[in-house]
Amino acid sequence: MRRNECIAMLLAGGEGRRLGVLTKDLAKPAVHFGGKYRIIDFTLSNCVHSGIDTVGVLTQYQPLVLNRYLGIGSPWGLDRKEGGMHVLPPYVRSKGGTWYKGTANAIYQNIGFIERYEPEFVLVISGDHIYKMDYGLMLEAHKRNRADATIAVITVPWRDASRFGILTADESGRVVEFAEKPKKPASNLASMGVYVFSWPALREELIRDEADKSSSNDFGKDIIPRMLRDGARLYSYRFEGYWKDVGTIESLWQANMDLLDDRADLRLNDPAWRIFSVNPNQPAHYAAAGAHVTGSLVNEGCLIRGTVNRSVLFHGVTVGEGSFVEDSVLMPGAVVGAGARVVRAIIGEEAVIEDGCRVGSADSDEIAVVGSGETYRDENRLKEAKTV
Repeated sequence: MRRNECIAMLLAGGEGRRLGVLTKDLAKPAVHFGGKYRIIDFTLSNCVHSGIDTVGVLTQYQPLVLNRYLGIGSPWGLDRKEGGMHVLPPYVRSKGGTWYKGTANAIYQNIGFIERYEPEFVLVISGDHIYKMDYGLMLEAHKRNRADATIAVITVPWRDASRFGILTADESGRVVEFAEKPKKPASNLASMGVYVFSWPALREELIRDEADKSSSNDFGKDIIPRMLRDGARLYSYRFEGYWKDVGTIESLWQANMDLLDDRADLRLNDPAWRIFSVNPNQPAHYAAAGAHVTGSLVNEGCLIRGTVNRSVLFHGVTVGEGSFVEDSVLMPGAVVGAGARVVRAIIGEEAVIEDGCRVGSADSDEIAVVGSGETYRDENRLKEAKTV
C-alpha cells in the first residue's frame, strides 16, 4: 500500500433536519446546489485541487442517492488504483459495530482504513459546506507551527456566532479558548469544521474519547476541548474566502442567490479551480419565442416558455407559457405549469407546480418550499407547499 503524507476523511452522513422536506429521503451532502452540482462536489473538488488524492467518504443517513452519485469517484479524478475515493459506511465488525455515534466516533471506527496509508497527517472535513479552499496551504501552516491540530476559522457576524464552535487565538494563532455553540460567544472567530491533525496525536485522542463513556464522541464538543485542556498545540488557520454552511432553507436559498450577484465572492467559472460534478448529459436548454430570461443560471435540458428572473434552474426544468419565476431555485426535472407564479421559493426535484398556481411571495421573509416529487395545487397549499 502506498504511503501518503496526508489523507482526507470526509464526513458525509449528515441528516440535515433543518432543510425539512429537501432531506426527507436524502443526505444533506447530496442536496442539489448551483444549477448543476450537489453540495459534496465542493469538498471533493477542493481535495483534488489541493493534491489530496486519497479520500474516505463516511456515509450514514439515507446513503442510497449519495452512494450512487459518488460511484467510483470518476468525475473528481478519484478513480485510482492507489488511493482514490472510498465510501465508508458503518458496518458490523468481528468485535461488534454500531452506527456512527458522532463525528469523532466515525473517524475512530475507520482507524484501520487510515492506517493502511500510514499518513503523517489527516484532514477531517465536512461534505455539507459551500466554499473553495486550498487545503495544501493549511497543511503547510500546520507543519510550520508543529501543531497537533489546526482548525480552519472564519469571521462570522456576531449575531450568528452562537451557531458555531467559537475560538480565541493569540498573536501567533495558537488557540487559547474554544467553546462549541456558546450562548455568549467570547469572539466571532468560528470553526469551519475543517481540521488538520497530526495522525499520532489524533489516533491517541480518538482512542481516549471512545473509552470515555460520558463523551458525545464529537470533535467540537469533546476532542478539541480535551486537547486544549491537555496543553496540545492547537492552532487556527484563517480563511478569507467565501464559505457558507447551507444547513437551513434560508442559507441554501441565499447561497444559490449569491451565484447571481456579481459582488459575491463565490465564482464557479474560474478555470483554475473548477468544481467537478456528474454530468447529466442532456440536450442544450431551449427558450421559446416570447420567453424572457434575465440574470439567471440555466442548465442543460431546460424548456422555458415563460419569464425567469434572478433564478437558478437545474437540468430538465420546464417553465410553462405565461408563467413567472423570480428569485427561486428549481431543482432537476421541476415543472412550473402555464400561468403559474413562483417567487422566493425552492422547488424540489421532479416537483410539479400546476397551471395557474402561486408559490411564495416577494413580500414574505420566508422561503417557500415544495418537496421533491410533490404536486402543488391551490386546494392543498398548506399540505404540500411548506414554508420555513
